[in-house]
Amino acid sequence: MTALSFHPEALLEFEAAAAHYDGEQPGLGHRFIGNVESALDRICAFPSGSPELLPGVRRCLVRVFPYAVLYAEHDGGVVVLAIMHCHRRPGYWRHRSSQP
Repeated sequence: MTALSFHPEALLEFEAAAAHYDGEQPGLGHRFIGNVESALDRICAFPSGSPELLPGVRRCLVRVFPYAVLYAEHDGGVVVLAIMHCHRRPGYWRHRSSQP
C-alpha cells in the first residue's frame, strides 16, 4: 500500500467539511468521513488510477458527496493537496501543488 500524507490545509478542509455535515444532520459527518476514506483507499491502491486534473495532480471523486480528493505522487507516496468541494472556488488549492 502507498504511504499517504496530507497538506496541512487539506486536513483542515477535511475536518471542516465533516463538521459542517454533522451540523446539518447527526451522523452525516461520519458518513462523509467514510466516503472520503474509501476514496483514499482507492488512491492508495491505484495512485495512477484517477484522471489528471493538471500535470502531476490527480482527482478522485468522493462518492455521494460533491467533493473530490486532489493529490500528487511524491517520493513514492501520495500527498493529498485538497479535499475540494466541486462547486466552489475552483483553483484555490493550486499553490499547494508546488509545496508537498
